[in-house]
Formats: sequence, structure tokens, C-alpha cells
Amino acid sequence: MNRFGYTTLTVAAALAAAVWTAPARAADSDVSYEVVDGYTIREPLTDTPGDPVMGRKWAINRKLGNCLSCHQMPIPEEQFHGETGPALYGVADVYDEGELRLRIVDPKVLNPHSMMPSFYKVEGLNRVMKGFQDKPILSAQQVEDIVAYMMTLRDTSKKSQ
Repeated sequence: MNRFGYTTLTVAAALAAAVWTAPARAADSDVSYEVVDGYTIREPLTDTPGDPVMGRKWAINRKLGNCLSCHQMPIPEEQFHGETGPALYGVADVYDEGELRLRIVDPKVLNPHSMMPSFYKVEGLNRVMKGFQDKPILSAQQVEDIVAYMMTLRDTSKKSQ
């Protein structure tokens, strides 16, 4: 990799670390989950169904979910959508709840080189910022809320046939 590549990665890593400033205030990181067939967490992390309105708020929140730092989303009132992750328009047409849940809880199961942080997993991580050691970034309920919000992101331009 050339010098420019290293500089770009260093700057990207520094920016990502600067964004994650406040740990989730949940004491539920011991909620167990099971990855099924290597691509899904079928069972919700909570007994309370996810709230898509709250999920949208967590996705916008620049200190917790912070989805906008990497993803373009149908949230026009917010500026500076990221471009390092895939756009999330129509994501519910591609993935089901369990697949989205795994991508939020521990995306490295699917891609060990993913830049996306594990928002709920706390064990076996490397180079964890001091305030997040042994704490999830999101609570189990926040994960479920974001999954519920993501399930509302359907491609409305598709015509029924």
C-alpha cells in the first residue's frame, strides 16, 4: 500500500475513534444471542418489540448509533451522510430482521475486515476505546429499535406485480 493509502486509513481511523465518545448506558450486555447458519440472529435480543421511531432517532444520534457517519439513509433533514458503507435505502428488501440484527450486533461474523464496529458484542474485541471496554455501544433494546427502523426502509419505487 502506498503512503497515501496509509494516510487515508490513519485519518479514517482517527475520525471514527473521535465519533465514538459515549458508551451506551445499558446493563444488558449479558443478553445472549445465537448466530444461526453464520448469517443471522433470528431471535430478538429483548421481549419488547423494537420501536422504529426510536430506531430512527438512534440511527441519527451521532454519539450512539451514528449510522449516518458511514451510510446514506432516507433522512433528508440530516447533513453529511457517509459513503464508506452501503446506502441503506431499500435495505429491508434485501435482508430480514435476523440478518440486520447480526449486522448491527457483530458485523465481523460476516466480514472480519469490516470497518463497521460491533455495536452489541463486547468480548474478543481489539483496540477498544477506554469508555467502551466491556460495554456495548448500543443496548439490546436500541439494537431492536434500529432493526425495526431498518425494516421500514423499503424500495417504494418497486411496482407490485
